[in-house]
Amino acid sequence: AVLAGYLGLTLFYSLALKRAVFVDVLVVSAGFVLRVVGGAVAIDVPVSRWLLLCAYLLALYLALGKRRSELVLLGDGAGAHRAVLGQYTLPLVDQAIPVVLGATVLAYTLYTVAPDTVEKVGSEGLMATVPLVLYGLFRYLYLLHQHELGGSPTRALLTDRPLLISVLVWLAVAASIITLS
Repeated sequence: AVLAGYLGLTLFYSLALKRAVFVDVLVVSAGFVLRVVGGAVAIDVPVSRWLLLCAYLLALYLALGKRRSELVLLGDGAGAHRAVLGQYTLPLVDQAIPVVLGATVLAYTLYTVAPDTVEKVGSEGLMATVPLVLYGLFRYLYLLHQHELGGSPTRALLTDRPLLISVLVWLAVAASIITLS
């Protein structure tokens, strides 16, 4: 069912949805969530709704960053490169990104203290990772604006040492909290 949903979403995206401003990035983000769900189904692990929301918002944040990067890189020719880019403006995307960033941080914070999460972890200790998530998201925003690295979040992660360190520290802290709780 997840695979069928993903294939259907991809088909509708290719046929029409990729041409609709903001719908394009919302659909791309939904595709990432379906991948998370598919992975959970494949290994038979339940996934928290909060975690799905966090994955969705993070994917949306990165997709908007990619749109911003495309607008900056392509300039006035952005619409000729991809039709939907002609409907975006840099100020519009620059207003949307902080909204999604705030929603991502809020969703992650609520996830860390959600009753199901606290029960699985054994404490509210994951809340200690919120500043690390904030730093990582802010660092990416900095890279997006100051170094124009939004076109490839993977490249940004692998080439920016502070961003990579923040992810590794988050992993270590989260693993320690989960293990010691």
